[in-house]
Amino acid sequence: MTWMRWRPAMERALYGADGGFFRRPEGPAGHFRTSVHASPQYASAVGRLLLEVDEALGHPPEIALIDVGAGRGELVGALCDLLPGRLRAYGVELAARPEGLPAEVRWTERVPEGAVGLLFANEWLDNVPLEIAEWDESGVLRYVEVTGTGEERLGAPLTAADAAWCRRWWPQGDSGAGERVELGGPRDEAWAAAVGALERGLAVAVDYAHRRSDRPVFGTLTGFRDGREVPPVPDGSCDLTAHVALDSVAVPGVHSLWTTQRAALHALGVAGTRPPLAQASSDPAGYLRALAAAGEAAELTASAGLGGFGWLLQAVRMPVPPSFAGLPGWHTLEA
Repeated sequence: MTWMRWRPAMERALYGADGGFFRRPEGPAGHFRTSVHASPQYASAVGRLLLEVDEALGHPPEIALIDVGAGRGELVGALCDLLPGRLRAYGVELAARPEGLPAEVRWTERVPEGAVGLLFANEWLDNVPLEIAEWDESGVLRYVEVTGTGEERLGAPLTAADAAWCRRWWPQGDSGAGERVELGGPRDEAWAAAVGALERGLAVAVDYAHRRSDRPVFGTLTGFRDGREVPPVPDGSCDLTAHVALDSVAVPGVHSLWTTQRAALHALGVAGTRPPLAQASSDPAGYLRALAAAGEAAELTASAGLGGFGWLLQAVRMPVPPSFAGLPGWHTLEA
């Protein structure tokens, strides 16, 4: 039986070349449904945001759409024909380039350096591997170790760097022994690198999230397989995901906004308003299409579902896009 800490166990189970979950041919869509899969309205909303970013940037000769954690390219593939002649579309993903993806999409394992445009990361950070820690009976915070079958035990105390992150971002609650911490330093570093690669533009992270005021006492680590939640076993058979400490992720010195998917999509015109009942008799086919669209929009913006996702927007050397300029909460983060 081999014991290891959760971060390397997740890395191998999700991205290992010899059977990592995200290298499987069916891709994430074969196991769980994201906003991108729920409705084409999501891609349309991101497309509207891209056009606003283009305008705010003064219509540069070349503008990038960078889809980080691109899955099988569903989002970037749907938008790669916007702004013809000027758009450079990138799918950033460790898995091999999917068949059938439009030739215009550049497929890469790394965020391109020096791009100008929109960097959009939908449900990426929750799959960046991280350490799990737990308070022991003596009040010491220790790493959790795991086997390939999911059995756990407590290991060594935290390093100074991880202990410092915890003190700042995830203080101990009132429950004591058994409380867990999901140490978000690797997510902070991953997002900082992605944002730092932008020359100018808007960086958007969308994910299951929490902030310092509402950290989950026992963590959020879980698994998904075939559309169902399952125990988080790091054997490559399931997705392994943990919610994101989105406040710690934000890069200091950048004009930033935290909001919900519900508020963000409403700002981009995804309303979920039902069509008037009178249309059912005057235009039955149109009414059914509008009703279906309203249902999809309602799913994308439901507060208890996808609409409860956190959105972190960071404007890098550019004005705030018009749709979001009126949303409260914009501020420049201090280091």
